[in-house]
Amino acid sequence: MKFLDEAKIYIRSGDGGKGCVSFRREKFIPLGGPDGGDGGRGGSVIAECVSGLNTLIDFRYQQHFKAQKGQHGMGSNCTGLSRDDLIIKLPVGTQIFEDDRETLVADLTRVGQRVVLAQGGQGGLGNQHFKSSTNQAPRQFTPGEEGIERWLWLRMKLMSDAGLLGLPNAGKSTFLAAVSRAKPKIADYPFTTLTPQLGVVYVDRKEFVLADIPGLIEGASEGVGLGLKFLGHVERSGILLHLIDGTQDDVVGAYKTIRRELKEYSKELYNKPELIALNKCDALLDEEIEEKSAALKKASKKKIWPISAVSNEGVIAVLREMMKVIEAERQNEK
Repeated sequence: MKFLDEAKIYIRSGDGGKGCVSFRREKFIPLGGPDGGDGGRGGSVIAECVSGLNTLIDFRYQQHFKAQKGQHGMGSNCTGLSRDDLIIKLPVGTQIFEDDRETLVADLTRVGQRVVLAQGGQGGLGNQHFKSSTNQAPRQFTPGEEGIERWLWLRMKLMSDAGLLGLPNAGKSTFLAAVSRAKPKIADYPFTTLTPQLGVVYVDRKEFVLADIPGLIEGASEGVGLGLKFLGHVERSGILLHLIDGTQDDVVGAYKTIRRELKEYSKELYNKPELIALNKCDALLDEEIEEKSAALKKASKKKIWPISAVSNEGVIAVLREMMKVIEAERQNEK
């Protein structure tokens, strides 16, 4: 399935129906009073968060959503038919913005959540509402309210407990495939991953969702490469796992490149809990692992986790540490 995480849509709620001008006309009642009914309500446009969707690709092919107009009022005090609301079904994690792409309208984070994007117009009043002792045959009525129209941007951010970060070819997809049932594309060249991937990780009879995004490169915070477009997908994560390719010469430079891009992109993302894992240790000598781990520890002031996603060496220990942070985060939310 193609992945699309941003889309622009046009919505319009239905106009309210007009009120009716009518008078009662029956046999033997030649001068019946006013009996014009009210107009029906126009349909509203509502966004609903549903399960089973993981992309906004459908909105590439349908971008206009218009609710029906309310029916006009009729004689014999008959109110016009009110129209059903138009429901737009969106994936969990979708954010809705105004046309300026900055003003947040709604953030859909749980299944069943509903937000009214455009209220349907109220129906107009029929002439029966305007009768009085001095005006027994009114011909006044009110038109229905006009519907609301607006352009909106939909932006999807994956709902994950943890996120994978690293330069291209750091082994993120291999790690995700090793710890979950996700089937990301894996190859020995940079930029193998072109779209975000999610996997459910099980550790000690507990589970959490792990997100893998395309590798970041220098200048990602300014739009270079694919990183900037997809960094938003790990903004909701409670912890970041920073994978560093242990087979490269300058592991400290690789670490600093990612940290610099995170800081430029978002202070919130930069300050999230982070685990640093030296990956591909199966291809390194023990002395190389110690030397590169020591250099990373000195640069980051954090514990370094030597692992190999291929041989599974050290992976369980990292997952358990991530699970501790995630469970603490879940308790704070409660």
